[in-house]
Amino acid sequence: MKPTIQQILEREQTIACPGVFDTLSARISEQVGFPLGFISGYSVAATAIGEPDFGLLTQTEIVDRARRVCMSVDIPILVDADTGYGNPLNVHRTVNELIAAGAKGCFLEDQVWPKRCGHMRGKTVIEKELYLEKIRAAVDARGDRDFFIVARTDSLAIHGMDEAIARVTEARAIGANASFVEAPDSREQLVEIGQRAPHPNVANMIEGGKTPVLEKEELAELGFHLILYPLSGLYSIARTMQQMFTKLRDEGTTKGAEDRLMTFAEFNELIGVDEKYELAERYKLK
Repeated sequence: MKPTIQQILEREQTIACPGVFDTLSARISEQVGFPLGFISGYSVAATAIGEPDFGLLTQTEIVDRARRVCMSVDIPILVDADTGYGNPLNVHRTVNELIAAGAKGCFLEDQVWPKRCGHMRGKTVIEKELYLEKIRAAVDARGDRDFFIVARTDSLAIHGMDEAIARVTEARAIGANASFVEAPDSREQLVEIGQRAPHPNVANMIEGGKTPVLEKEELAELGFHLILYPLSGLYSIARTMQQMFTKLRDEGTTKGAEDRLMTFAEFNELIGVDEKYELAERYKLK
């Protein structure tokens, strides 16, 4: 039986892993050895609809992307479910849809919908009581099924540390499995979150974002257990593709840049071409 996200965290103690946004990035994440995957809403918004993380992505779009990713890999997948796409009834449906899609967990946050990336300006949050009802709806929808609920709050920037800690603490008491205080802007705030928020804690490492990017070992010492790099894959692919396309435009060829490309054979291995050949032979296809 495959380990649950809870079991993986208990075994590893602290994990650093990248965000994924499609089947290819998920396969690469699995191939290099990460024990779980995380679907970043920011990245899906950028790659699925070409828009910023401003609450423009719908429940249907994120569930569809989750289904495709979960079918493509064997590792458990956590999904950024934003605010649950509405009130507690919407949250209840969202959790059921994600479980049906094969996801093994989700993040639920307390921003006012339409939300925006937690490291962008202008965000606001709903009242704590409504947020807790949404967490309760997620827990009820989960029932006794294997589904890891991360209680995320963006209230630190609006109401301060005490309110942020209170929100995740009460969410955990209701049945959420992990705490996520988003966008601390200093190491001192990370220290306080690690000390005060119920473990396990999530740290969100966005290069160029509000939170200082610290080493895994230091974050583990501070009290963090799931360390996400949600945009590293997206940003690296975007930069590499931009450079390669620029070379092709300027020089009319990619010759001389082969060291920056995965080979034809390597890529075919990644996407499972040999397995399809074996199936074709089994069914006597040419």
